[in-house]
Amino acid sequence: MKAGMKLGLALMLTMGTALAHDYQVGELKIGHPWTRATAPAAKMGGVFLSVNNLGAEGDTLLKAESTVAELTELHKMEMVDGVMKMRQMTSITIPAKGELKLSPGGLHIMLINLKQPLQEGEKIPLKLTFAKAGVVEVKVKVEAMGSKGVQNGEKH
Repeated sequence: MKAGMKLGLALMLTMGTALAHDYQVGELKIGHPWTRATAPAAKMGGVFLSVNNLGAEGDTLLKAESTVAELTELHKMEMVDGVMKMRQMTSITIPAKGELKLSPGGLHIMLINLKQPLQEGEKIPLKLTFAKAGVVEVKVKVEAMGSKGVQNGEKH
């Protein structure tokens, strides 16, 4: 009986860890990094996530790197004169006691020249470098094509 309880407790703890999709580096909490599955011929993909700064000082996302693409850049999409435009950013600020959201149609991480298609259900590596908090490696969950990611109130 005790062995069964221990096994059950171990499974619950493992499941909780497996379901958690959050990371922390310094005062920054990174929540649910995700991307969309890509078509076989696609050469680009976008990565989305949130960063909550628990600290009293702002921080800056300086760069992102991934082995699944030849190049990884910080990008911003915005409406300019009625036309949606995308441009590369040199860095992205996370305000003190604030939140940064990287999401479709706004700020995001661009994966350029994918080495292979992104398959739904897999997790891809991503290294984020922050000016103050340092470097953290996260796993990016590949969602279905057309996914909008985790919506408010949903668990992942």
